[in-house]
Amino acid sequence: MSKTKICIIGLGYVGLPLILNISKRYECVGFDTNKKRVENLNNKIDTNKEFSFKDFKNKKINFTNNLQDIKKCNFFILCVPTPIFENKKPDLRNLNLAIELVSKILKKGDILFIESTIYPGLTFQYMNYLQKKTKLKINRDFYIGYSPERVNPGDKVNTIDNINKIVSINTNNKKILTKVSSVYKTVCKKIAFSNDITAAETAKVIENIQRDLNIALMNEFLLICRKLKINFKEVLKLAKTKWNFLNFHPGLVGGHCLPVDPYYLASIAKQNNLKTIVTLAGRKTNDFMDKFVINEIKSFLKRKKKKLKKTNILIIGLSYKAGIADLRNSINLKIYETLKKKSGIVDIYDPFINNEAKKKFNSLAKININNNYDLILFLSKNDHFKTQYKILNNKKNKLKIMDPFEYYE
Repeated sequence: MSKTKICIIGLGYVGLPLILNISKRYECVGFDTNKKRVENLNNKIDTNKEFSFKDFKNKKINFTNNLQDIKKCNFFILCVPTPIFENKKPDLRNLNLAIELVSKILKKGDILFIESTIYPGLTFQYMNYLQKKTKLKINRDFYIGYSPERVNPGDKVNTIDNINKIVSINTNNKKILTKVSSVYKTVCKKIAFSNDITAAETAKVIENIQRDLNIALMNEFLLICRKLKINFKEVLKLAKTKWNFLNFHPGLVGGHCLPVDPYYLASIAKQNNLKTIVTLAGRKTNDFMDKFVINEIKSFLKRKKKKLKKTNILIIGLSYKAGIADLRNSINLKIYETLKKKSGIVDIYDPFINNEAKKKFNSLAKININNNYDLILFLSKNDHFKTQYKILNNKKNKLKIMDPFEYYE
């Protein structure tokens, strides 16, 4: 069996932690089309702020955007983004390009794994494409599998090496299975093996759809309680006393998974003449929550007899989730952009976004407790922002602070 040489294609929130783990044991090449990203990683800089200089220490990784550098690799893992178009249909352009790139260098004995979020059945479509394009035979000349990513940015507990990972490949070749197992055991402690690739693809999307729906349900409960003037926090406290109550909380749902995955499953269901009723039910509610926040702000200001256009606002938290740099599908950012058009001064405070974003949005380096804002809006929840809430919640600011999801109130 030839020496395993790994190539990770896509070096973002999924690909980078993967290659840092695998490189502990295997020779690795990291490929990305973003030249600046490659340059930064070769200098041991992660602009996503998930990893520091020391995490790259003693790692023998060649980060590149040159196809020639990955030709000798024989185990390819695709970790490219799979977003949606504005019409909510799957946008597979990045993954299609990655598959096309691999097709140019695929050779006998090679193994290919996809980690990007896809809809059920797509791995087999790519398998058939590669067979036609390369004239190589699946499960004789090359092998393909699916291992859905479960990276949770900003989570220092459920890191990639601590989680259970699904690894699915449909082959009886023991040498290939041993090689796959050996590679993925360098990634995490426990592997859930399956020979049913379609089931693995489906498991990925329903994990996130379930969470999206549960948060949407809590958001709707919050909307009802606010409308009926019911103490939502008290409602939650009482409901949690039941042994099987699920402890979800309302909030803004953004990022690359929850706002996207429901549309991937719904798209393949529609192609097969099945109308989904529940799968997308959470999307409408969760996508409405920016409007909820804006309406709450207007009500807040109305009680103070102030107009939005003359209000100076400080927003706490800009990324889609507290503690990370990722602004993709951030409802916080959407709220900021809306307020920027409709109100006076709008400043932000988010020490977790990268330097480029800090410069673009003029993010404050620190908060002045003796500020002149009319409204201090908390949109993110973590220990750092909780500390800021306690500091700001003084006599001068007490009537200015707004916490629409009752994170800290």
